[in-house]
Amino acid sequence: MTPPLGRRAAAEAIGTALLVTVVVGSGIQATGLSHDVGVRLLANSLATVFGLGVLIALFGPVSGAHFNPAVTLAAWFTGRRAPDGLAARDVAAYVPAQIAGAICGAGLADAMFAKPLVRFSTHDRSAGHLLLGEVVATAGLIALILGLDRLARAALAPVAVASYIGAAYWFTSSTSFANPAVTIGRAFTDTFAGIAPASVAPFIAAQLLGTVVGLGAVTVVHGRPGSAPETGGRDRPAPAAGTDPLPHGEPELASP
Repeated sequence: MTPPLGRRAAAEAIGTALLVTVVVGSGIQATGLSHDVGVRLLANSLATVFGLGVLIALFGPVSGAHFNPAVTLAAWFTGRRAPDGLAARDVAAYVPAQIAGAICGAGLADAMFAKPLVRFSTHDRSAGHLLLGEVVATAGLIALILGLDRLARAALAPVAVASYIGAAYWFTSSTSFANPAVTIGRAFTDTFAGIAPASVAPFIAAQLLGTVVGLGAVTVVHGRPGSAPETGGRDRPAPAAGTDPLPHGEPELASP
């Protein structure tokens, strides 16, 4: 049985909060331990990979472990014609929960390291090549999540999604935010993982564009939903780097 919407929204809020706590907290810890930016990024990316994988496995059976408005919107769009797809009311509950969770997660990380609870970041990330990096990072994430779902391989999400995010830290110029909620949350911390408020809107625009590109890539590679026989059963047509629960408690998918 699908859990009630209130429980699923709570799982999205808590999961996103913990994800941002991992990202921001590991960045603060790395900054205190090393002056080498490469070492800091390595520590930050490794913590994010392990943390994200655990969070997807933990919250996936409840809410799908989206932790990401881009994933939620992609899941809704691909499943909107299916009777058991993600409903508009689910999106209306998930997205605010994810944003609120992200902001709280940044505050929690700052509190643990005796930083000001709210200090807006001064880390400018407005350059065009960084925005291109966000398009690429988000497109790849959406293509991965929906592709796993179409292939009935959603059980691989904890490892596959976390691995992709870890790799994208290094192969994209933006270090792969790929998540509007996390982007907003990271604006509230003036630490290694922060992003200046003025850079938030362009980053989110790039992430939404990447979502569209990712949806297009899935259609090109796998066809439209229902256009080919499925390789395995599932309750919901759209997953997410965090997604909706499968009937036997397997996570569909999740991300930062």
